[in-house]
Amino acid sequence: MPRTLDPQLRRALAERVRFYNELGIYDFYRREALPTNLQLSDVAVATAPEIQPEQREEMPRSKAAVAVSVEEVDLFAPTKPEAGVNDPTQALRIIREDLGDCTRCRLHKQGRKQIVFGVGNPRAELMFVGEGPGADEDAQGEPFVGRAGQLLNNMIKAMGIRREDVYIANVVKCRPPGNRTPERDECETCSPFLMRQISVIKPKVMVALGAVAAKNLLAMNASMSELRGRFYDFLPTGARSSDSSWQGTKLAVTYHPAFLLRDPRQKGEAWKDLQMVMKYLGLEPPKKSE
Repeated sequence: MPRTLDPQLRRALAERVRFYNELGIYDFYRREALPTNLQLSDVAVATAPEIQPEQREEMPRSKAAVAVSVEEVDLFAPTKPEAGVNDPTQALRIIREDLGDCTRCRLHKQGRKQIVFGVGNPRAELMFVGEGPGADEDAQGEPFVGRAGQLLNNMIKAMGIRREDVYIANVVKCRPPGNRTPERDECETCSPFLMRQISVIKPKVMVALGAVAAKNLLAMNASMSELRGRFYDFLPTGARSSDSSWQGTKLAVTYHPAFLLRDPRQKGEAWKDLQMVMKYLGLEPPKKSE
């Protein structure tokens, strides 16, 4: 039976939820019921969304967290703006509008020219996720358009499909200064928007490009040699596993194209990863003309 919360506690919880909604976070998790002797001073800890530590053992995504039931408190039924929109093109547009001229982390004041949201087929069966935009992407507003993007285009073409057939995005949507690796708090602030993109697109397979993308998506710390060569069951945070039309995606890990430009010897290994993806999707590489 739903319990009645103290009005002061209720208001404090509502303000905390609104705060996280403004950051683009709509999903909240808990591991156990809140204690009956909860004090107002405990509100910030009790209602904050679970943040996964950078280093942890691998665990099945289906057992990662259990969503909090919101029926107990009517005020706390935050729905994503795109909820109920069946057209993925429109839903992605709504997410982009919700992202706005984002100032949620420090990257907005460290030289970024524009937000790089994502590009491609809103109904793509295959989605690629990198770590963040570079200088060319920041200038053009589209992910993977520089030298690394040209190599990614060639990789996609070698799979027998076109860039327009897939969807491409990054963990963070603003260029880190000097192309540095995105900081953990920057990834945590920005990744809820990526999770919403994934939930809308509903790809059959995702490919994490590089260690940063892989570790953020899988919430595990491991070397590329340990991460590659297998599929992971992946359900984005906040997605409803009860959705019979989509129970999540298969996630594969391969090298970032920028790394392959620095070490072309690993291109053969990356091709093995893509062949694994092709086999799962039933793709055949284009035949070479004689």
